[in-house]
Amino acid sequence: MATLPENTVSTPDAVKANPERPMIDVILECLDDAKAEEIVAVDITGKSSLADHMVVASGRSQRHVGAVADQMLTALRDAGFGKPRIEGLPHCDWVLVDAGDVIVHIFRPEVREFYNIEKMWQADFAADAH
Repeated sequence: MATLPENTVSTPDAVKANPERPMIDVILECLDDAKAEEIVAVDITGKSSLADHMVVASGRSQRHVGAVADQMLTALRDAGFGKPRIEGLPHCDWVLVDAGDVIVHIFRPEVREFYNIEKMWQADFAADAH
């Protein structure tokens, strides 16, 4: 096994990434590239301490939902954002990708219509404040 010369410095992947590119832009571009449908980005800054943005998108089938989620994991890792937490991959009816500042929901169309979560988060909460 070859060894590296002592004066070689390795750079972690996070440092190689473009830090000026916002995570939301990486996610929206990835969803578009993966042919996700009905992409809705909701700014939830001030509405929730969970994240700054929530993105909802649809895949045409369970296989497409899983493929979109896999492509997003790769895009986030390649952009230097690490590996997000992911839920729902085994069934691929509703996959949640928690990337920290951005939470992404990828649904099959029927499941998205049933839960309709983007409507809840797009509501104006200012009227509820006392």
